[in-house]
Amino acid sequence: MRKATITRKTAETAIEVTLNLDGTGVYDNRTGVGFFDHMLDQLSRHSLIDMTIRATGDLHIDDHHTVEDTGIAIGQALVAALGDKTGIRRYGSFLLAMDDSLIRCALDLSARPFLVWNVDFPSEKIGSFDTELVREFFQALSTHGGITLHVDRIHGLNSHHIAEAAFKSVARALREAVEPDPRMAGVLPSTKGAL
Repeated sequence: MRKATITRKTAETAIEVTLNLDGTGVYDNRTGVGFFDHMLDQLSRHSLIDMTIRATGDLHIDDHHTVEDTGIAIGQALVAALGDKTGIRRYGSFLLAMDDSLIRCALDLSARPFLVWNVDFPSEKIGSFDTELVREFFQALSTHGGITLHVDRIHGLNSHHIAEAAFKSVARALREAVEPDPRMAGVLPSTKGAL
């Protein structure tokens, strides 16, 4: 079973993440940051990864630690659930349109984290949520999930749409990458012999 639960506790946050890579996109995410929960729900629904997240953090300071540490914990859970990565597709990409926004994502579950982030926002806030935290989340996810992750904004006028399209595009690319490849059953998708 490709499932994992990760618990992460620091002086700033306490987070528990449970993932099922072979799910149907069932989610129950509660971080105390409303817009972020909405984005995590999109990540689960469109990747078909079942996701339950409970997070408490120092929100009296700001949302930064909660968002970043949740990205760290999801990345760690993804690594644990994937195991040795035998038989997966490994690569994924998706071009996602959402109203005015068009976002492209390409990723590799390479164990070599690298984020290329070409996404800017026309506003600094979405409600009370800092738009710069979208990048912080994906940086943490990439680093701790061992993901080479490229995300590009091709078009977008509305910050909410841009952020949501980014989460959905990454979700669809991740869905493809974690799926078992029927032509590669029992085979590691690398010539190196390790990922």
